Parts: sequence; C-alpha cells; structure tokens
Amino acid sequence: MKGDFRIAAVVCRCPLGQVAGNLDRTRHWASRAKQSGAAIVCFPEMSLTGYSNRKEIVEHAIGVEGQEVKALQRLAVDEGICLLVGFAEKARDKRVYASHMVIAPNGRTGIYRKLHLAPPEMEHFIPGESLPVFSWAGLRFGIQLCYDAHFPEIATRMAESAADVIFIPHASPRGVAEDKHQSWMRHLPARAFDNGLFVVACNQTGENENGLTFPGNAVVFSPSGEIIATHLSGASGLLIADLTADQLHHVRSHRMRYFFPNRRPWLYRQEPVINELDSC
Repeated sequence: MKGDFRIAAVVCRCPLGQVAGNLDRTRHWASRAKQSGAAIVCFPEMSLTGYSNRKEIVEHAIGVEGQEVKALQRLAVDEGICLLVGFAEKARDKRVYASHMVIAPNGRTGIYRKLHLAPPEMEHFIPGESLPVFSWAGLRFGIQLCYDAHFPEIATRMAESAADVIFIPHASPRGVAEDKHQSWMRHLPARAFDNGLFVVACNQTGENENGLTFPGNAVVFSPSGEIIATHLSGASGLLIADLTADQLHHVRSHRMRYFFPNRRPWLYRQEPVINELDSC
C-alpha cells in the first residue's frame, strides 16, 4: 500500500428492482464520501439492483454494458472517487451472477463474481470462477461477497497476490445490527489477523420489498484483527476509516506478528496421511 487511504463503507436501503432509486442513493452516498475525504467507497452487496434469493432476481439483473453501469462510470469520474457497487449481473449468455464492480475515477472497471453461493442462492445464481485482485492508486485490494467470507482460502489467495485490503459487502438479513456484528466477529477479524491486511465489511439496512429485512451494520478491522471503526445504529449511514501504511507496517515488520511469510503452502496441498490407531 503506497501511502494512507481514507475509505468509506455505506450502509443503506436497497429495495429490490428499484434501480433508478438505488442509483440516486449511490450518487448521494458517493458525494458524501467524497466530501468526507474518502478515495474509495464501498456499497453493500447488490446495492444497485437490490438483493433477492428468489426467482424475481432474474428479471431485475442488469448487464455490465448497460446504461446503469455507464451512469456509475460518469459518477466515478465526476466525483473523482473509486466506487465499489454491487448488482445482480445478467451475462451475455443470460446466466445471472452476484457481482460487485470496481469503477475507478478514470472510468475503467473491473468485476468480481461471487464464488461461494449461500444455499438459498444456488437455484438462481451461477458462481464465479475467477479470483481477481484489483490495483488502483497504489492500493491493492480484493472483494468477497457475504457468504464468501466463511471460506478462509479466498483471503489467503488474495494475500498471496499482495492484497492490502479485502472489502466484504454483505446482503445479510435478519436480526439487529449488534447481533449481526457479533456474528461477524466470529470470522472477519480472523481474515484480517491471519493474513495481515485490512478488512472492510458493510451491510444493507431496512426492508427490501421482497420479504427480507437487513440490520444495517458496518465494521473495519486493522491488519492485527482489531476494530478501527463500526456502524451499529441500524440506520443508513457512512462509515469513514483511515487505513494507514503505519498500521500495515506495525504488523508486517514484526516477525512474531506477521504469520503469512512463514506459511508452507506446498505441505497444505499434500494428501493427509491417515494413521489408523485402532487396536487389533
């Protein structure tokens, strides 16, 4: 990571199928993030189309070459901020992915397609098959979507590609913000701590007009797995955090704090040897 970065994580309502309204919300929060001095702003999973694990999601999916993405590109250029925005993506072959797009202030884009679908999503989405890591303005980062975060191998592979940050947008329903936060505390700090990188997570909030209600929370973890900032009100809002090179250096310069360089990955790919210890 070259220098310090101020990031913004958005907690907002994202009603299903209300793409125009959700785009207006994107403009509002992107402008607020820019005014707060953020260089990059992350929105929740499927923030643009709204989230659903029902068949209705197919009719609301959008293509990456559509007018909605062009509007996001104009927004990134006009505000001079890097956008991380999610939507149900309809590919050219008509298959639907849970996707998150990166739009740089120069208008260039990249995309992450969710690799691990939660069981209720499997009937309507196709899992992605690639693991991109993005590089912009000296910041190298990965994206995971909600259920992905339960699979530590993804974070490890991103760390192997020199990621400094993993953004983890969620569309994780049920409960209140504090309860969802405690659920995240079981695994998200470990992704940061084990790999010596920042983790930024944010969630939708409110009722989505398709039978789901979201608790509205966000959190940022340091490379030592400690909380830098949280949003737990349950209301829409903007979480601002400064990710500093000193925080990374504090972990990565210490031989007893930075575990990642001491991995032995060739061992992990071997077949385990089963020792039968039952008595005859």
